[in-house]
Amino acid sequence: MRGRCGRRLEREFGNLRPNLFVNRIARARISSIQLSNYKEIVSSHRGSIDSLQVDLTEGRYLLAGAADATVAVYDVQRATNYEGGGLIAKHKSVFVINKQHENGHKYAISSAIWYPIDTGLFVTGSYDHHVNVWDTNTTQVVQNFKMPGKVYKIAMSPQARAHMLIAAGTEDVQVRLCDIASGAFAHTLSGHRDGVMSLEWSTSSEWVLVTGGCDGAIRFWDIRRAGWFHILDQSHSQLGRRPSLLSRTTTNKKSSSAGQISNAKVRAPQRKVPNGNALKSYSTGRISSHVKTTKQRLHPGMLSNYNRATGHYGVVTGIKGTGDGMYLLSAGSDSRLKLWDIESGCNTLVNFETKRLQSTKAIQMAVSHDSTLAYIPCLTTVKELYTGGNDRQILVWSPSKYISDEMDEWRKGQNTAVDQDNWSD
Repeated sequence: MRGRCGRRLEREFGNLRPNLFVNRIARARISSIQLSNYKEIVSSHRGSIDSLQVDLTEGRYLLAGAADATVAVYDVQRATNYEGGGLIAKHKSVFVINKQHENGHKYAISSAIWYPIDTGLFVTGSYDHHVNVWDTNTTQVVQNFKMPGKVYKIAMSPQARAHMLIAAGTEDVQVRLCDIASGAFAHTLSGHRDGVMSLEWSTSSEWVLVTGGCDGAIRFWDIRRAGWFHILDQSHSQLGRRPSLLSRTTTNKKSSSAGQISNAKVRAPQRKVPNGNALKSYSTGRISSHVKTTKQRLHPGMLSNYNRATGHYGVVTGIKGTGDGMYLLSAGSDSRLKLWDIESGCNTLVNFETKRLQSTKAIQMAVSHDSTLAYIPCLTTVKELYTGGNDRQILVWSPSKYISDEMDEWRKGQNTAVDQDNWSD
């Protein structure tokens, strides 16, 4: 209570900037997270829940996909009813789509995602070899894409402004890009030697896709060009975090002339490598020139080894980038978690003490807003967090009540109103 009063006084006297106040509250929420005693999601599923996402536009609707081929939507802001003398909010599904639906999936739904900029559409991927695009208002399929095998993972870029592509990882070795606008496949990405179980779009570029395969490889793609342009190698490592921006800036100033000469040498030759990549200088977010020109500097006899580099011993079951675009977290069937520096492409050798991880299907990971904490689903054992498991339940994890009330009070002061509409049109 003392810390709470202190924050309020600092805020009232103007000693604490609004963004700093929000960050402090967010850290307090995360540090006090526990199973919620005032909100409960009433699950509509009879199988393990394999995919969850809260919409990115309103933060109001929770989309859930399960192994019993059901997909459901829950309104997490407006309760269906209250129990326990009005203290416990019950949230039942707004609607459920199951096998009996005329366009329903026949087998497990492995991935369910919202259209990034509108709750009027959502997308599901299933073991029945189909990716469906749904109209939320009518619960009808508006686009259907037939895949060559089980769909493990689908993703859309929240940064995209120039395309409406769904990236799909399946049992097949190729990643397919499905265009919602045309209803056709834009193109395929070839490079993995086995199925692709995990993928994610870059948080800093709408053109960069990261994929994790059953071959243990983690590859980076610029979808505007053929072939992958970088692969992570677990044998390449750096101890600790990269140097601070200030120290790097000082170093760069001291060696600016040498750097210009070096860059000129790198850009001059443009060679082709076995997988058909023409290495050109182009911007791909935070991917450094060191990463983009790695293949050029390799001896021809080492190219085959570079192509076969792996990030994990076994299947890459999950990948998640940090919000600042600087790091990538990966999980594998080897029960290892690895943190990669995207700029250098190195494993940072951070030791995560984790228990046994899921190895037979893709896992969904989350990272806190300030990129300091990661939430990883383990087989034995997490602001507000929603988790789904093999027990068919959706659980709500929340901070202590007074911290939530304090954040709500601040939001009211910012005139943040809850939208009463059901869906975007």
